[in-house]
Amino acid sequence: MRSIIVGTDFSKGSLVALEIATEIANVLKTDICLMWVQQPSGLLGLNYDKQTETLAKQRLDEIAQEYGKRLKENKIVWEIQRGKVAPIISAKASELNAPIIVIGTNGASGYEKYVVGSTATRIVQESPCPTLTVREGYSFANGIRRIVLPLRPNSDNTRQKVPPTAEIARIFKAEVALLGLYNYPEEISELRVYMDQASQYLFKEGVQHTASIQQCTNYCDAVIQYAESINADIMVINTEQDKVLQKIFLGTNAQQIVHKSQIPVLCVHPNDIFNVAR
Repeated sequence: MRSIIVGTDFSKGSLVALEIATEIANVLKTDICLMWVQQPSGLLGLNYDKQTETLAKQRLDEIAQEYGKRLKENKIVWEIQRGKVAPIISAKASELNAPIIVIGTNGASGYEKYVVGSTATRIVQESPCPTLTVREGYSFANGIRRIVLPLRPNSDNTRQKVPPTAEIARIFKAEVALLGLYNYPEEISELRVYMDQASQYLFKEGVQHTASIQQCTNYCDAVIQYAESINADIMVINTEQDKVLQKIFLGTNAQQIVHKSQIPVLCVHPNDIFNVAR
């Protein structure tokens, strides 16, 4: 059985992530695998690790029972592993053929924000499937109704977000808000071509959508501000890939959006063959 992977650290942010994961699981008719990765405590010793694991097992069981009631057909299973978070979650996603990984962020600041952001970034980088990051305090009471899809000129992979976005929109009967962003007037004609191609694809797939083109000085801020202005439920961005090293990484804009956005962010690898409903 395919399972959605939800990483947890028992924070409020991770519970919000589990909440939306249950909504997605109900639509896709999949199980949820709730994972806690225990990192060795070092100087605190083995006894401390065992006590922490015992408490974690109790809490995981409580959470699985509580949120499992929200699933219509499937179930929540939980698992504890030891080691580094990103590679372990990535390996589990591959093992379970996960359609998506959902992780929460807690909106911390300063050094803690940097650490949390780095963990999310590494999970996105190593994930074999799309990753949805969800900020603490966000509410999915109304489901997924509006998805922001930003496009920009002079980007080889900007249009590769269109097919997965269309698929998500079909599954959740959501509307897509195409947002074309440019810095200089000479980029407008190329951007319009991209926007027209995206619009034609969405129309062919039967996805309702709107289109808007704006000039901006800061791509990250413009995407977030637009998403907030239309009360979007999710925004879709893509990671980047080094063509020489064939390594996925988050570019500067993607990192800023993941770290700053109060709205959930779906990160898609540019060369993924993404079929969440398969």
